[in-house]
Amino acid sequence: MSTTSDPNAKRVSSPEPGASPPVLEARSVFRMRQMEGREVPIVRDVSFTLQKGEFATIMGPSGSGKSTLLHMLAGLDRPTAGDVLVSGEALSSGDEEFRAAVRRRRIGFIFQFFHLLPDLTVHENVTLPLRILGQNPKKHRDRVDSLFELLGVSKLRDRLPSALSGGEMQRISIARALVTQPSLVLADEPTGNLSSKAGEEVIGLLRDVCTRLSASILLVTHNPRDAAAGDRVMFLHDGALLPQSELKGGPFDVADVFHRLQELDV
Repeated sequence: MSTTSDPNAKRVSSPEPGASPPVLEARSVFRMRQMEGREVPIVRDVSFTLQKGEFATIMGPSGSGKSTLLHMLAGLDRPTAGDVLVSGEALSSGDEEFRAAVRRRRIGFIFQFFHLLPDLTVHENVTLPLRILGQNPKKHRDRVDSLFELLGVSKLRDRLPSALSGGEMQRISIARALVTQPSLVLADEPTGNLSSKAGEEVIGLLRDVCTRLSASILLVTHNPRDAAAGDRVMFLHDGALLPQSELKGGPFDVADVFHRLQELDV
């Protein structure tokens, strides 16, 4: 007696007994869009995992599908096919309210344009995610103070964002992303709005955060210098990852990334 399986059914396997699931897992993720009356793949069959304490980067030129992929990994957009799991939770298993709850509990975000609230002080901006979770920031004072010290912004806690440089604002954004101790940090072109020097400092801080806090970071960028900071570099081209071109065992010399890009001709 045979049975016909549903090709759209979710096949979510359990981790080995005693093993923790990956912090992030993409399983054959596709995103299609209607263009001129036909469906065109923007993201094509993307699969990878991110483990605890790993700093990985996805590199690709403008238009390669980086932003679309990141939105699906964060649960801000739903894949046309495939699934995304955050610490073992399948984002497809609930509605938007469920996905928002996963984001609040498990994901920290670092953006290109900071998104600090102008009328709140540095301390108020950093502790806002705690308030959103219904937690009293005073109960997490030691954690907040440690983040400020690690990121070199202790003296800025009472300032407004308008009194900060771009590099300082991004440091505050990193503190805000980490304050709830998320299992996953997603960084979207975090140096794209910074000077070269400030950008280099921010990437150094992210590596430091990954090492000291065992944070799991996925950084999406078109900048080879930023990509080279990762433990591994994945390359996205026309919406698809190129596994045969992945660099492992980083951080890398920037020349390594340039060389691989030349091989790919992307």
